[in-house]
Amino acid sequence: MALADFVAPRTEGLIDYIGAFAVTTGHGTQELAERFERDNDQYNSIMAKALADRLAEAFAEYLHKRVRMEWGYGKEEHLTHEELIAEKYRGIRPAPGYPACPDHTEKPILFDLLKVHEATGIVLTESYAMFPAASVCGLYFAHKEAHYFAVSAIGKDQVESYAVRKRHDGCRGRALARTGVGI
Repeated sequence: MALADFVAPRTEGLIDYIGAFAVTTGHGTQELAERFERDNDQYNSIMAKALADRLAEAFAEYLHKRVRMEWGYGKEEHLTHEELIAEKYRGIRPAPGYPACPDHTEKPILFDLLKVHEATGIVLTESYAMFPAASVCGLYFAHKEAHYFAVSAIGKDQVESYAVRKRHDGCRGRALARTGVGI
C-alpha cells in the first residue's frame, strides 16, 4: 500500500486533488516553557508544550474539515464529536514522519511548495525537525477509500531502490543516511 493508491491515475481522466498544509501554534511556546522552568515549575512547562502541540493538531484538523467542505465531499457531514475523534469522515491527512509516510526527507518538498517559512515562520532543521516544535505539515487526500496504514518492514532491495529514486528525483538522496534509513 502507498499514498499514491489514493490518487486517481491520469489514465482514468478523473479530476482529483490533494492538498498540502503546514501549521504552527508554537511561536512563543519555548520561551514560555523556559520561563516556567526558571521558576522550577516543570508541570506548567510540560503543559505549555503539550497544549501547543494539541492546538497545532487541532488547527490541522480544522483545516482538513474546511478542505472537505470546500472540495464538496464533506458538505453532508453531520458527525458527532466522537465520530470526528474516531476520524469517521472521508479522507486522510498523513504527515511526513508518521506511519503512512515515515520519511522526513519529504518535508522540504512541502516547504518549497507552500513557501512555509515565508508564510508561517516555521523553520526546517538539518535533521528535518520543525521549529517551533508545535508545528505540523502534511497532505490532504480526498479519495473515498483513503485510510491510514503503516509502512511495514522493508527489505534491503527496497531501501536501495528508494535511495536511487530519491537521488534521481533530486530530493536529497543522501538524507536517507541522516534519517536512519540507511543501506
